Amino acid sequence: MRVISAEDVKPRLHAWDVEAVGLRVKAGRHLAVNGLDLRLGTGVHGLLGPNGAGKTTLMRALATVVTPAGGTLTLLGTDAAAGARALRGMRRTLGYLPQQFGYYPKFTVREYVEYMAWMREVPSAEIPGAAQRAIDRVRLTDKAGARLKTLSGGMLRRAGIAQAIVNDPSLLLLDEPTVGLDPEQRIELRELLRDLGTDACVLVSTHLVEDVVAACTDVVVINQGTLVFQGSPTDLTRLGEQGGVGDSPAERGYSLLLTRHRDGR
Repeated sequence: MRVISAEDVKPRLHAWDVEAVGLRVKAGRHLAVNGLDLRLGTGVHGLLGPNGAGKTTLMRALATVVTPAGGTLTLLGTDAAAGARALRGMRRTLGYLPQQFGYYPKFTVREYVEYMAWMREVPSAEIPGAAQRAIDRVRLTDKAGARLKTLSGGMLRRAGIAQAIVNDPSLLLLDEPTVGLDPEQRIELRELLRDLGTDACVLVSTHLVEDVVAACTDVVVINQGTLVFQGSPTDLTRLGEQGGVGDSPAERGYSLLLTRHRDGR
């Protein structure tokens, strides 16, 4: 008997949720993303790369925080170079957690998530329920009435994830979401990511190769602003059998990719 997938249930309106061709993006005066070609669809994609590889700049471009300096970038069928009016509808279906996210310390968790739902133009009547569902999904139910300034680093990060998913985004961008999370919370996040990835395009930037292998359907490795590798966690693990440095086959595969790229191979 044929297994029905999320692709069968949710019709696709465009070929890819993210499509970059020759993408160039600046961080200040520095060209942090340089000629990147990338295509992402439904599923959980892990974004790996060393410090300075261009991961955060790429995430900012995908979140429409910065405008590309060159190439083309299409997000959910919309050209990222289009004006604010054209991007407005797309942004309603986008969720974003930056590495450093702003918040009002005196807001409670619920107030913060509801405010971010309002910012993303969730209908007013739906905001309380949407906020509560997001808070429940990140296991902050018992802290919904707590002020943000009283939360631990891990709890604050989970509040940030809650605001990113409050509008049930079709494209979800999480930049280092596991920072401050303990091992149990990281496992819970992996489960949440797998759930979200059944009908959305989720891109997770991290330094933790093991989280990518455990939670992601696809692995993207960039270095010096260009694409080094895109494939499955199994593909990355198999590369580790050829060499590299690390405590697991996936880590060895990752380090081997970076070594080959630096050596021009």
